[in-house]
Parts: sequence; C-alpha cells; structure tokens
Amino acid sequence: MTDPEYPAMDHRPLVLDPTDPADAATLRQLVGATGIRTDDLRAGLRAELGRLTAAPPGIDPTEERWVYYPWRRALVAILGPAAFSAIRSDRNRNKLTRDEQQRLGQLTVGVVGQSVGHAVAYTLALEGACGLLRLADFDTIELSNLNRVPGGLFDVGVNKSVVTARRIAELDPFVPVEIWPAGVLADTVDQFLDGLSVVVEECDSLDIKFAVREAARRHRIPLLMETSDRGLFDVERYDLEPDREPFHGLLGATTGEQLTGLDTKAKAPHVMRILDPGQLSSRMAASLAEIGETITTWPQLGSDVQLGAAIVAAAVRRIGLGAKLSSGRTRIDLEVALDSLAEPGYIDDGIDAVVDDRVEPPPSDPIEAILACAQRAPSGGNIQPWRLHGVADLIEIALDPAATTAMDIRLRGSAVAVGAALHNARAAAAAHGLLADRELAVDDPATPLIARLRLRAGADPDLAADYPLALTRQTNRRLGVAMPLPGTVLPALADAAAAEQAIVHAITDVDALGEAALLLGASDRVRYLTPQLHQQLYSELRWPGEDVRTGIDVRTLDPAPDELAKLQVGRRTDVMDRLREWSAGSALGEFTVDRVRASSALVAITFRTRDGEADLADYARAGAAVERVWLRAQLLGLAVQPVSPVFLYADRRDDLRSVSPGFTDTLASIQRRFLDLLGKPEDENVALVLRLSYAAAASVRSRRLAVPGSGTVPVPGSSNDG
Repeated sequence: MTDPEYPAMDHRPLVLDPTDPADAATLRQLVGATGIRTDDLRAGLRAELGRLTAAPPGIDPTEERWVYYPWRRALVAILGPAAFSAIRSDRNRNKLTRDEQQRLGQLTVGVVGQSVGHAVAYTLALEGACGLLRLADFDTIELSNLNRVPGGLFDVGVNKSVVTARRIAELDPFVPVEIWPAGVLADTVDQFLDGLSVVVEECDSLDIKFAVREAARRHRIPLLMETSDRGLFDVERYDLEPDREPFHGLLGATTGEQLTGLDTKAKAPHVMRILDPGQLSSRMAASLAEIGETITTWPQLGSDVQLGAAIVAAAVRRIGLGAKLSSGRTRIDLEVALDSLAEPGYIDDGIDAVVDDRVEPPPSDPIEAILACAQRAPSGGNIQPWRLHGVADLIEIALDPAATTAMDIRLRGSAVAVGAALHNARAAAAAHGLLADRELAVDDPATPLIARLRLRAGADPDLAADYPLALTRQTNRRLGVAMPLPGTVLPALADAAAAEQAIVHAITDVDALGEAALLLGASDRVRYLTPQLHQQLYSELRWPGEDVRTGIDVRTLDPAPDELAKLQVGRRTDVMDRLREWSAGSALGEFTVDRVRASSALVAITFRTRDGEADLADYARAGAAVERVWLRAQLLGLAVQPVSPVFLYADRRDDLRSVSPGFTDTLASIQRRFLDLLGKPEDENVALVLRLSYAAAASVRSRRLAVPGSGTVPVPGSSNDG
C-alpha cells in the first residue's frame, strides 16, 4: 500500500491503532508512501489534556491513534478516543455536563438534505450532541451552493453528503457517520429512519418532505425543520403524537402521491400553505415572484442557515435530555431582534458612593443611653431580634421570635444577640453611675426570653470601660493580614470570656486555619445551594438605596470588584439550581475561604451547662461573653468578623435536617471536622465563632433601627453577618 488510492465517494478516514498488528502494518505502509503529508499532534494534545480542570478519570494519555484522510492524502497522529473527546468537549462544560454529553452521545440523528442540513449535521457533531449521524442527499456541490454550504472549490462536483461527512471527519474522526448518496426516496425512507432518535428534514422535494413525515409517524420519531427565513422553525413530535397530521395539518387532505412530480409552479400553492406568506420576510416574499424572471431560485443566506443549525441543535439537545419541546412553530427572527437594539443603561450599584458614616453622639438621658447602647449590639444578619423597653429603674430586652431564620436553631442565635445587647446595656449603665442586677427569664409564655436589668446607684469601673468600646464596635470583613497573634492576646480574650463563665477555643496554626477555611467555605456553599437559606441570605442583604437600618449593608462587606460580581450573580435562584443539580458551586465559599486564610486566628466562644440541654438563658449569658471578647479583641487592635456556619447552633442530626434537608450528611461531616479542629469538648456549646485579623478599619458601619423614644435618627453600629 505504497500509494493508496480511494474511490471518489470515500467519506470516512482510516483510524489506526498502532498497538494492533494489522493497523501497525498499514501505518508503516502509509508512513513510507510518497506524497502523504504527516502531522503529529500528540505532544500538543497531551499538554492540553494536562491543563484540563477535573479531567475525567481513567484516561490513558499514552493511548494513540493515527488517522489517514485519503481525500487529503494526509496522516494525523492524535490521542485515543477518550482523551480526544475529553479535550474537544471540555469547553462545552457546563453548558453541557459530562453526564448530559454522554446521554446525547446515545442519539442517532438523521439529516435529509445537505445544504441547510450540512450546517445542522456539522453543528451537532461540533457540540457532540449526538452519536451516529445519518446523512442523505443525491445532489452534488455546485459553486452556487457555496454561499451557504461551508465547503470549498475542491468540493465542487462531490456528493453533498460526502462533503458533510468529510468535514465532520476532519473535526472528529471518531464520530460515526453514515451517508446515503442516492438521497431518500419514498421506497427507502423507512429504511433511512430505522433506528433514528430524531430526523431533521431539510430537503427541497415536497413529495419527499411529505414521505419523511409519514414515515416519522409510523416510526414515532420526532421531526425538526428549519426554513432559513426569519428563523422559521417547526417541531413535529410524532414520538408523542403519532396521529399528528404532517406539516401541522396545514396541507389538509393532501397526500404524498398528489405532490409527486409537480413542477415549481404547481408546488407553489402547497408551499405557501406551509410557509404562511403573511409571515415571510418582505425580501423572501418579493423574491418568490421573481423566480425564473430575475433570479434563478429562492434565495438563502449563509447566516440564516447557520442560525437554523443553532436552532435545530438546541432542539435536539432538548429531545435528547428530556427537556420540554412541544410540537408547533416558532420564529427566532434576528432582524426583529436587531431592530429592538437599545442602550443597556448604566446601573450605578452605589458601592463606591461616599457614605455619611458619622456616629451620632449618645443620648444624654441615662435610660435612653442604655437603650441606644443595647441597640448597637451585634445580631445575626443585623436583624436586631429584640424589643427594648426602659423606665427609671428597669430595662427589659425581650427576644422577638418573629425575626428568626432557619439557621437560628431553636432561637439560639437570637438569644446570643440578646445577651450581647444585655452586656452593652450593663456597660452603659455603669458608665452612667448605675449598677444593674440582671435577670434572665425563660418561663414567660408570651416571650421565649426576657433579660431584665434592675438599676440602682453604684460604680463598676471595669464594666464602664466597655461603654466607649461598645459605641465604636464594628464588624470588619476586610481581608486583612495573617500576622501571628502576640502571646498576650489569647489569654486576654480567655479572661474576657471567663467573666461570663465562658471558654475560648482558638485556631492559630496556618495549616489548621487553611483547613478551617475550606470547611467554612463548604458550609457557605450549602447556604447558597439550600433554597430556604439562599432566600434568607439575600433577604438580609441591603443594596445602596434600600433601607439599611436592618440587614447587612452590602458596602459593609468591603467586596472586591470580582466578589461584588459573584454576589450579584449569586442572588439568581436559577443559577443556584443549576449548581445544585451539578453538585458544583465550591466557588460560592471563596469569600469566606479567602478571609479565613488571611486571618491570625479563629476563636470560638463556648460554654458548659450544669444540668441537661442548654436553654436560651445559657445562650444569652454566652452572648454577653461574645460581646466581651469582641470588645477586648478590638481594643487590642484586631479586626473582628463573626463567622456563622450553617451548623453553628445544631447539636443533633434533626437540626441539620431541618436547616438543609438535601445536605444533612455534608453538614454533619463539616461540623464534626470543624469542631475537631477547634478542640471543643462534647459537653460544651458554641455561642459564636469570630475571625481575628489585622486590617484597616471597615469602610462602612451598619446602621440600626431607631431606639424607642429616641426619635427616628438611624443609629450607626455594626452587625454580625451570621
């Protein structure tokens, strides 16, 4: 085989496996033959394979094939089918997942007519949207076809189905293609349709169009047709409606036999009934009157044909993946779309606007000052889950259960917030020469938790010292710098927690912080992908122009431009649905991952109970410890950010199931590993986790609702993003 000669109709390349003895012998002959060009793509393809993210498992990069294209007299060395397919389809992801790609690979698609059909078949092969392709056309390429068939001068005189098959083979030699160079006839149409998943009808003969539809009804195969004028597209689901009339019944009682042998003039009335002359483009409608007069036949543009191929490919994907595709007709009209061009409009998100962040001076009245300071306490999502009331000798902070969320399991997070507000109130009272005997009641049938402070004259300098700190406390979500903590910091924080009988557990090791970052990021991913949690997360966010007295002002996140873009995309529920469907979305936790990695420490404030399960009063006392630790850390020059994983207040599996039914096992695993990193004993409960770093001051501080009796001026403060 020193000078291989192939018949003119050859459309398939010769794919050779060099490990097969017979193929190896043929390969040696081809390599030694005169006039055969050789291209070796293996090194480049291996490099591409190595660059793939999450390449399919089990691919052997050493597997190779040599492909001989007789019509090119060219021999090409490539990688084996698995590696070749992985590389060539990689940019399809996640428009098509690998599972979807495999499902589409089971389809057998027949395409009748290889002018418009050439573009359809090639697009399907390009996307890997089918397995076997069966192509039919009796005609040969003429120069006048090259306005819409992407062939070349070397293809003139070659059968159209051969030209299509060769072009697909040069794209991907592993795509199986059958050709019917005699076209489809009334007595062969059943054989052509046998075994097809979909048939695409793009031929010119009206009688064959009808015959293909009648056969599709018999075989219960869906039929698609694109007409290359104003994006006209027809779907006939004979697989679902085997009694459906051909052409949507537009031809009435006309039969295929009546359409056989008609000349152009006799066909025209039938064609008009199918196409609806009132819906044709003005240029097409006017051209029909000029056929045989000033133009040879009906006009078609290459761009219309390419658009049609894209429409058909989208429909084939829907059929192959079981998505909705009804019988009927539609138009995807580019001219109409281009006529509707409009300025997109500039949407100012307001993130970079200058913010009036002046801190209002505290009220001069002691009771109002105590209430205002309590109102500045942190709370999950800045929901301020309390009702404040004060008289001459009594301050009440009542937990408001109406403000709860799914992550606030059994109101534990709200109780922590009430405890933080309680500490602020005590500090403010001490600063005004008042001592406050505190009482925590959990037995009121109307309110789950009430904190009461009974005021009397007295002094507590240590507690009073927290008052100015509480007025300036803030959440700082800047990236910061991961500097080691001085040796005095953690003992000081432990002392602050111990004042409320709480405990501090810290993660400071760089590797452990990295592991914790990934776990907390995985928890954020669950929060985004759980519909209820996602809805509550975005209901907490406040964008510029919205009422920022509650919720998280987006500006307090200090987001980088790419983070802001992700946040805006992340609000789309359809995007979250896709990511959940794909078991993807690891990037959803990057905001937290990046910040924890840039931290000096993570500290968890925990507490023990003397008997049985912790009640809301226990969590409130721990909330006071949280506020003490936060204020002390800020006094020591640290930036503080609360980190609230989804599992924070869960202490049993049913808690996790109630929060995120679809991710119960995932959350259980993340929680176990995170608590192991913290070194938390079994008999301790977590009140909150704080991220500590060294960073510039936050650019914006969260606001607060007006304190009852203090007017309507928003109270600047800060918030917990929990």
